[in-house]
Amino acid sequence: MLNKLLSFLVLIKYGKLPADLRYFYRHTYSCRLHQIQYLLRDYLFKSKYKQLSFQGEFAPELQFVLPFAYWHFKNGTLKTTSSSKFTKELYFFTPEHTEEYDIRTERGNYNFEMPRILYSQDYDMKKWLPVPLKAHYQNNIYVYEKPILIVANRYNMEWDGPPVSFYSIELLEFMFNRLSDKYTIIYNRPRPQHITMDNSDIYDLNEYEWLEKNYPDIILMEDLFRENKAGANNFNHLQLIVYANASKFISIHGGTATLASYFGGTNLIFSKKGPEHHFKCYQKLYPRLSGAKILHAKTEDEVREYVNQHFA
Repeated sequence: MLNKLLSFLVLIKYGKLPADLRYFYRHTYSCRLHQIQYLLRDYLFKSKYKQLSFQGEFAPELQFVLPFAYWHFKNGTLKTTSSSKFTKELYFFTPEHTEEYDIRTERGNYNFEMPRILYSQDYDMKKWLPVPLKAHYQNNIYVYEKPILIVANRYNMEWDGPPVSFYSIELLEFMFNRLSDKYTIIYNRPRPQHITMDNSDIYDLNEYEWLEKNYPDIILMEDLFRENKAGANNFNHLQLIVYANASKFISIHGGTATLASYFGGTNLIFSKKGPEHHFKCYQKLYPRLSGAKILHAKTEDEVREYVNQHFA
């Protein structure tokens, strides 16, 4: 009954929008209403009661779940958290964290226990605090003569079809030729064994052999993990340690871009399409994760333009 009422409200207010966008508006209202039951425990009694569990995708976990958990930690109300494999280091502040899930699911995204989840028309959020991953993981291990530039790529199934937003070999060649003299470039495209998989298959871009032949000075994140000078517990942990020493990022739509936005500096995000565009996530949400300057490129030409203007 409540869903029908909220759907009617959204239809009245946002009826001109496509149906595949309207239900995100309804979800925002559902999340907001769900929080009413916690008013006394969150703001008056403040006992350690909150037990958060999330099995959804990496991007919404970073965007909404992790900052929600951190708010509860700072509020004195966080008891436990649980999530997928390789997440303990993200929740470094948690009194008790368990890694319960071997796979991330799309269904897990629709967890209305959070004040916001997925895309929202309202990013004036309560119970949300940016997590200081950079301050926590900065180190003296991954330090180079030239400043670090992280190029974080992905080549995945998108919307049950082929890859849409990714840095092609031709675009990587442009970046590396333009920027290698100025930065220590670390290239990062996690392979399936390095991360907890979701519903998106990872394909092979065949860039690693090309990199080895043409750009031997480019550092591979997976080689850093193989060496593991920092003693990282897993690949995600290593990413946090390396990213914390960088302030320049070139990333891709999704969890790749969200993670890079946690570490300040400048993050160029290549995203050709997605609900993020309509909801202006790159303008309203991503900068709040760390104060990073977010540049959103929708085309390869815009990527080249931003690289020349802000990185070269």
